[in-house]
Parts: sequence; structure tokens; C-alpha cells
Amino acid sequence: MLLIVASTSGRLPIPLTEVLGFITGAACVLLVVVQSIWNFPVGIANFAFFIVLFWQSRLFGDMALQGVYLILAIFGWYQWLHGGEHRGRLTVRTTSLGETFTMVAVGIALTAVLSTYLRAIHDTAPFLDALTTTASLIAQWMLNTKRLENWFVWIAADVVYVYLYTVKGLHLTAVLYVIFIAMCVAGLISWRRSMEQVPAPGAEIQHVGATP
Repeated sequence: MLLIVASTSGRLPIPLTEVLGFITGAACVLLVVVQSIWNFPVGIANFAFFIVLFWQSRLFGDMALQGVYLILAIFGWYQWLHGGEHRGRLTVRTTSLGETFTMVAVGIALTAVLSTYLRAIHDTAPFLDALTTTASLIAQWMLNTKRLENWFVWIAADVVYVYLYTVKGLHLTAVLYVIFIAMCVAGLISWRRSMEQVPAPGAEIQHVGATP
């Protein structure tokens, strides 16, 4: 609340959209860490704020990514509720070797295509924008399907984002992504612990922090 007041009053030289993106982004990741389904509606609000922010900064790849996130959030919302056994809640699982190779191949190809396109439309950081866009899309798909390794992909992408947003002068957003990295580590630990909870025969795995 203090950040919003400071931004709207002019005391904080940071756009309101960046402040709102900071708040909703931090809240969204925290909700993912505890496996709360509420991360999806909060995430949708976050994507909307960043669409405006990235348009103003001419980071077209990141702007388009937020639009794709809106679609993925709807898919993920459904998956978390009904993507498990017998259309029940989805539980945390690991990524197979075949899936990993497929995602790496898709990631390389998509990064190359996006880099070429972003250069053509005069994006200010075509390669890094394409790389982080691709990594984030893959990580979001993995999150939607509750793959444990999504946290490793997010951490790698967030490290690059911190550098990119610092260079672009989006300092509050850069700080947000530093916080994201710490949250990703916490998420990795939390999700791994939930996998280690061995249920009794025929019982469902109960995830700590999961809410309706």
C-alpha cells in the first residue's frame, strides 16, 4: 500500500503499473510456493499490469509473453483442479528424460525464431528477450502440470531477467526478480517435501498449503 501511495503522489519515481506488477507478482509466486490455487487469479492481474509496462519499455517479447500467460493461467487453473487421477487435484511429479530433451529442443528452436523476429521489429534486447520469453513459457507449462523441475527453469530465467531489467532502468522490477529467485528456491524445497510425503495405500497425497 505504501508503494502505491508513494507512486501515485509522485514521491516514488516509479510508474504505478510497475508498482502494481511488483505487488501482484510477489503475491503470485508466494501462492505458487504453497500450492494455492489462488495464484492463478492473482497471476492474471499481474500479467495485465506487465503488458502495459513492457509496451512502454518496448520489450515486445515480454509483452507478448504476458498475453500468452493469460491463456496458460486459465489452462493451469483447470489442470490444478482437475488434472490429477480421476479428474481430481493434480499432485507434484518429476519430468521424464524424454520430456526434458523435447523441451530443450523446442527451447532452442523457439529462441532462434523469436530472436530473428524481435530484431526485425527493433526490440531493444532481441536475444535476451527471446531467451527469457522461451524459458518462461516452458517453465509456466511445467508449473501448470506441477513438474518439480519448473523451479530450476524459473531460476535460470529470473537471473537473466534481473540483468535485463537493470539495464533497461526497471529497477523495482529487477528487485522483484531477485525476490522471485529466493521464492523459487523456497518453492523447490516445499514442492520436493510434498513429494516425499508417502501416502498410505490408496490414499491421496495431501499438499501442505493447498487451498480450494
